[in-house]
Amino acid sequence: MLTLLDLLSAVALLIWGTHIVRTGILRVYGAHLRRVLGQNMSRRPLAFIAGILVTALVQSSNATAMLVTSFVGQGLMTLAPALAIMLGADVGTALMSRVLTFDLSWLSPLLILLGVIFFLSRKQTRAGQLGRVAIGLGLIILALQLIVAAAAPITQANGVKVLFASLTGDFLLDALVGALFALISYSSLAAVLLTATLAGSDIISLHVAIGLVVGANIGSGLLAFLSTSMQNVPGRQVALGSLLFKLLGLVLVMPLLDPLVNWLDSLGYRNQELVIGFHLIYNSVRCLLMLAFVTPMAKLCASLLQPSAESGGPARPRHLDLAALETPSLALANAVRETLRMGDLLESMLASMQGVLRGTQTAVTQEMRRLHEDVEALYSGIKLYLAQMPREDLGEQDNRRWAEIIELTVNLELASGVIERMLRKIQQQKTAQRRLFSDVGLEELTDLHTQLQANLRLGLSVFLSGDPESARQLLREKRRFRALERRLAHAHVNRLQRKVVQSIETSSMHLELMADMKRLNSLFCSSAYAVLETTDTGALSSEASERPGAELGEQSM
Repeated sequence: MLTLLDLLSAVALLIWGTHIVRTGILRVYGAHLRRVLGQNMSRRPLAFIAGILVTALVQSSNATAMLVTSFVGQGLMTLAPALAIMLGADVGTALMSRVLTFDLSWLSPLLILLGVIFFLSRKQTRAGQLGRVAIGLGLIILALQLIVAAAAPITQANGVKVLFASLTGDFLLDALVGALFALISYSSLAAVLLTATLAGSDIISLHVAIGLVVGANIGSGLLAFLSTSMQNVPGRQVALGSLLFKLLGLVLVMPLLDPLVNWLDSLGYRNQELVIGFHLIYNSVRCLLMLAFVTPMAKLCASLLQPSAESGGPARPRHLDLAALETPSLALANAVRETLRMGDLLESMLASMQGVLRGTQTAVTQEMRRLHEDVEALYSGIKLYLAQMPREDLGEQDNRRWAEIIELTVNLELASGVIERMLRKIQQQKTAQRRLFSDVGLEELTDLHTQLQANLRLGLSVFLSGDPESARQLLREKRRFRALERRLAHAHVNRLQRKVVQSIETSSMHLELMADMKRLNSLFCSSAYAVLETTDTGALSSEASERPGAELGEQSM
């Protein structure tokens, strides 16, 4: 019993080491991997090679599957090249299984020692995260040694002999058990390495080991498909295509299994080496053959999994992929894209205000309520999405970006409420009280509104690019807007002194709308401060009192 527990704990350590390496690499190089996979991968050989390299780096084809399905789900990549990347990921896993079977016992303590030193001393830096990766690699090598040591006495246990004796070479049964190995260990790499160790210790025959390896590939495909169950349809199509390719490989290798095992036996190598060699050759040949059929497979998956028609109700987030949360840079990029959707909705609301002011658009209250609900739904989604990211694991730059997204989404949500109230006021003025703005007053409000729209677009651009010069331009536009608002307010008071009837009737509404536009302008221009606080503190000294919080405080006094 204790020996079996030692084996299971060694397998668990192997899984944990693989997880540490994968998450560490994604945290340090996640943005670079995103750029590599997100580039134009229309050429299948290029996509295939990218899948091999990325999987070799993150030590997991499942991690590559999460990245690729996320990109397809967000429209950054089409289905056919994504399937080519997934085929490359299978070859990358096979290559890593070969590398990890070399005698690297001397490397394990060195990696763990150096990794702990760097991780504890420089935890929040890139060097610290690379130290974390070194710890994971050291644990993987150590776990393989422990598996070999624990498997030796198991051959003498009668219960274990009976258990593995039930695997008599029935290929489909062996493949099913191999798939279960991969699902339980959450890694086809761990399942293949365990199978090779068992074969090397003569616990299982070579024929059974080959079936387990093929089944482990199926298990990794099932694992990827189950992991994408909460994603949108394009993301699930990628996982389905990868699983179908692996099932086709099983069907193709079945008739060749007996002569293939006999040929491998005749080579005279140890069973462990034969299992790893078969895994590499099988995946390489299978994936190269399937590479020519990625386009037909993409069409088949698109026909099998079709997006359902969207139902009514508030808008749903499109880009907040939960699988990307392990890669902070990717998750933050998803949140940025969703924040820009909020900005687009705000721009639609402002465009409707122009028509209401001029009287060319009526009965927009219901439409504004719907847009406001959409903004609130996206705001809630982004807020809950970012809340799932542990800030203590974020680097300084990612932490700052996290705060910028939260601040802008809060401001945009507040702005949508202000715009909806403004439109209700205008419609009530024009319908219930039958009062219209004077021609001059209407032009003044229109001028302010036009400037407000321009500042919203510039503010979103600054948020996206982080360009200091654009941020300084946004602050200049903010000052220009405030100067224009003061001048137009004085002009309105002058019309009151001249007793212009229309100006007198709409005076309260006119001044309230100008005050609301001033508040909206402050909310839209807030993105400039986050950029300049880290690049140009001098530019902020004269603007400290103009930040949104300061203005709102002044209005409440």
